[in-house]
Amino acid sequence: MTTIQFLAQQLLAHNVKHLFCVPGDYSLKILDGFAKEGIRIINTCDEQGAGFAADAYGRLNGLGAVCITYCVGGLKVTNPVAEAFAEKSPVVVISGAPGLRERQKDPLLHHKVKDFDTQLNVFKALTVFATILENPRDIGAQILQAIELALQYKRPVYLEIPRDIVTAEIEIPKNGFSTGFLQSNPKALDEALKEAKAMIESSSQPLILADVEIQRFGLQKELEMLTTQTGIPVCATLLGKSVIAETHPHYIGVYEGATGSEEVCAYFDQSDCLILLGVFMTDITLGSTKSALDMSKCIYATSEKLTIRYHSFEEVRFEDFVKGLLALNIRKSLPKQLPHPPSPLLSRIDENANISVNSFFGLVNSFLSPKTVVIADVGESLFGAIDLVIHESTEFISPAYYASVGFSIPASIGAELARPHLIPFVICGDGAFQMTGIELSTACRYNLRPIVFLLNNGGYSTERIFLDGPFNNLLNWNYSKITELLGCGRSCSVKTNRELKEAIEKAMSDRDSFWLIEVMLSPTDHSLALQRMAQRIMP
Repeated sequence: MTTIQFLAQQLLAHNVKHLFCVPGDYSLKILDGFAKEGIRIINTCDEQGAGFAADAYGRLNGLGAVCITYCVGGLKVTNPVAEAFAEKSPVVVISGAPGLRERQKDPLLHHKVKDFDTQLNVFKALTVFATILENPRDIGAQILQAIELALQYKRPVYLEIPRDIVTAEIEIPKNGFSTGFLQSNPKALDEALKEAKAMIESSSQPLILADVEIQRFGLQKELEMLTTQTGIPVCATLLGKSVIAETHPHYIGVYEGATGSEEVCAYFDQSDCLILLGVFMTDITLGSTKSALDMSKCIYATSEKLTIRYHSFEEVRFEDFVKGLLALNIRKSLPKQLPHPPSPLLSRIDENANISVNSFFGLVNSFLSPKTVVIADVGESLFGAIDLVIHESTEFISPAYYASVGFSIPASIGAELARPHLIPFVICGDGAFQMTGIELSTACRYNLRPIVFLLNNGGYSTERIFLDGPFNNLLNWNYSKITELLGCGRSCSVKTNRELKEAIEKAMSDRDSFWLIEVMLSPTDHSLALQRMAQRIMP
């Protein structure tokens, strides 16, 4: 078997049926080899778009892959790969490179920077595994190691393939690669669960805070069973939003330090037993709270550590601990009064009035269903989406921690290919659109059909509320004309709530292409969540 045949076989074995890319001369043989092995090649307009698409694909599919050429492509994809690392999204980064024979005597080949290891050294800082495939005796084992590490840590890995190695015959490993302890230490797991049970049962107001690792490790059903069986309410972080169906009666909303609702923050602060499952301790999640997080009342479990109060436990797998909690037969009385996620009342929306940020999210919320997936970009698009009610688990994705603007439209490409039965509702600002909106061309080429809501408020609204100035303004494009440029798709511009409602109805019924709905907003209008953030953290 050749290098590319074996790599393609391993990707297909993990349900990676699509490869996102921008072609270059060093990667052409790689792309040709993948196509011959049955992996569909998805050409994007830019490497950053390919990276964001692979990231979203990995979040929903369990593993994604992106292929770029040497340095000019590889260094452009570093930002989405950094986001995948920061937010734990498993992506295999595959880079073409000059052949080993071409590297003799250190020639000045095109695309080269400094030396031939420059790009490798960059990706060593952004991945959990990075290597150049050079020796046919080792390549098979290196490929297995890369994929296993991506799946274990839910983070990106990097494989650089010199072009004279792509079709080289390699040795097929007889055994798989072991990434470390694959089972929990039974004694450590048992002791951790006993201590957790005692702590939960002695508490008066326990609360589960669930974050994105629940989704990454496929534990959504276990989380739902845990809150249902125990009677312990659950809230999510913004990064982990939709980790549980938000229609569940025990779900109380998003806990988000400065931007979450006061009711959820108060319940969180009053809890005497916080069960933190897969939580990223970020400034967005926990920052700007009225009280510092007291670890003496916390059970903190992630894929990388487990602590109960101030006790640390080694060799306990995150999945085993979460599933172990289910077997403890814990029963708590659900409080009679729980905070509940606010449901926008359509009756309060004047259909003849101009669209506000809050009326926009209220109307969009009324169209969400188990058949939709919301993809929110950074800024008002994300903060306003906090109060959307997501009907099924893992049907909301965003870069809520790394917060790279321009994620949403290329991410919708990966999301629709990973989950073709879902309708992507893409919410992005005009700033984000000007960065990556041209990826709608990719949607056209591959007959993808996202519904894109472009919030046009003339610039960077999220920055304006903190410090306004001409640096926050943008040139106003004729956004709805993009369909004329691309020669496909449908678009419209709406100003009133009635126009928005009618546009969404048309987009939901006419599914033969993508839709771009330009939503005209006042530059000074802000969501309730962004207003809460400004009030709490501004000096």
